Amino acid sequence: MKKRILCFGDSLTWGWNPTERGVPVERYGPDERWTGVLAGELGPDHEIIEEGLSGRTTDLDDPTDSRLNGSTYLPPCLATHLPLDLVVLMLGTNDTKTYFHRDPFITAAAMGRLVTDVAHSFEGVGTAYPAPGVVLVAPPPLAEMPAPWFRELFAGAREKTLRFAELYRDLAVFLDIPFLDAGSVIATEGVDGIHFSRQNNLDFGKSMADFLRREGLV
Repeated sequence: MKKRILCFGDSLTWGWNPTERGVPVERYGPDERWTGVLAGELGPDHEIIEEGLSGRTTDLDDPTDSRLNGSTYLPPCLATHLPLDLVVLMLGTNDTKTYFHRDPFITAAAMGRLVTDVAHSFEGVGTAYPAPGVVLVAPPPLAEMPAPWFRELFAGAREKTLRFAELYRDLAVFLDIPFLDAGSVIATEGVDGIHFSRQNNLDFGKSMADFLRREGLV
């Protein structure tokens, strides 16, 4: 039976193909997205389930779009895709938007809530599957943004994203779960300063596969 891995994240997981203008954009192709690269690296005995939504937060209601609260979507998402062997969680960048006024520690704490949701995901609808394992991933820090609106939207956000790796690592140690710092293997090289370039996707997908093998998770 194939090992099933759910990748739950935001536009970095959805495959946002950045432009200097900002929006609108298209999506990287299936084999270009890091999730597609991961699937290719792990081979046919693994199934990668993409659950990326651009703008998704950890647990915040975005005033510009009612669909983006990750904590409200994750439990039914998990129940939908059972059985699962592993869930990869990579969120937090959108929590740094200026109108949320959120401290990065609170974002890390919210990620802890999502980890707990995964631990309870055996509570499907009429199912008896065990809870999957979970990997916590810190997204890489933001870079310089050429679009004026993005600069305002993420004013002061780079400093917050620079703290994610340390905070998420501390959380992972506390919860005794595997942790990967995406910023240790890639920098944010998309032309908008927020998203992945094609090379970022390639490098991160390969690094994720290597990490999962080292941790004995695949």
